[in-house]
Amino acid sequence: MTGQAGPASHWSGSHRWAAALLGALLPALLMLSATGADATGTRAADAKPVVTLSKQQAGKGGEITAKGSGWRPDTLLMLLVCGQSTPDRGVIGGTNSCANAEGRAVTTGTKGDFSKKMPVAEPPAPCPCVVHVATVTGEQATADAVFAVAGHPVAALPKETEGGRLAVLATTRLEGDSGILTWFGAPPSRQLVFTVGNLGSAPVKDPVFQVGTAHGVFAPQWEERQWRGTIESGRKAQIKLPVELTAGAHGDYQVSLKYGSKVLAEQPWGVGRPWGVTLFWILLCVVVPAAVFRIGMTIVDKVRPRTSRTPVRAGRHRHPQLADVTARLPKLRRAPAPAESPTAPPTTTAALPWFTPDSAPSENRPTTKGHS
Repeated sequence: MTGQAGPASHWSGSHRWAAALLGALLPALLMLSATGADATGTRAADAKPVVTLSKQQAGKGGEITAKGSGWRPDTLLMLLVCGQSTPDRGVIGGTNSCANAEGRAVTTGTKGDFSKKMPVAEPPAPCPCVVHVATVTGEQATADAVFAVAGHPVAALPKETEGGRLAVLATTRLEGDSGILTWFGAPPSRQLVFTVGNLGSAPVKDPVFQVGTAHGVFAPQWEERQWRGTIESGRKAQIKLPVELTAGAHGDYQVSLKYGSKVLAEQPWGVGRPWGVTLFWILLCVVVPAAVFRIGMTIVDKVRPRTSRTPVRAGRHRHPQLADVTARLPKLRRAPAPAESPTAPPTTTAALPWFTPDSAPSENRPTTKGHS
């Protein structure tokens, strides 16, 4: 009995040791996996879009290849050669400083990379120049690569204004919605809401911003908007500026915000089609022909001969053609009745069929009824 119980107790003890060891190692394995996942997520979050060039310098009419990585997958990008720009300060003059006509578009792959050939063009602003890559739709992302256009003028960048210096601290957004009039072609309007902070050493009073709207790849049209208020050094403020498009505008628009010569933010805006205008033209194409047809029929009814409009009533008027036909037809003659002789006795009424002359009742002839 004792010899049989020894192995069973030894086997159960081994199981207990294995369970205890697994219980001690399991929390450590979970912590390692979580740490690895956090590190991977941190690396993915810290990844920024970049762009590299096959050549750092080329002349007008040449060609370079731009390659990028770290972008969102399946995203449409715009590649431009811009002047008065550096990777540190960005495109100072906005897209007005870029060669927009020679720009190229490319869509990133599933891994967020791309490769695109683009021609070398002289931007409207002097160098230093960059190849500026920016997203067209969705969340805004940009990247710049230093590039020198051979033979293009070079000028120093404008000095940054001392004192107050504004910077956007939060993501911009558009507030508001379209009314029923916008559905019929009224100008769409929104409010551009953003938060700025004064990073300078002096307060900024009543700053004047520039709000630009661009459709597709065209340069934005800038309009000045002044905000009333003072932003002290080291403080921040939420600002709302009105944005309005032209009547009947629809499609994908880009709203840009600029302070001084620096573009602070860009916000996409998708504007729906004014279907009320389309409905109006459809109704117009249906109602106008119907009205013209009715007017034409009324005019025709007024100018046609009166005899053709007089209804023929049976029993009161005879058609002239029917009268002519009747006059030409031969007249039917009735057969003459036989002449009666003056001496002939007057005709008598025919006897009824159920009486004979002999059996007809008579006043002088008694009947046998009632006689024996």
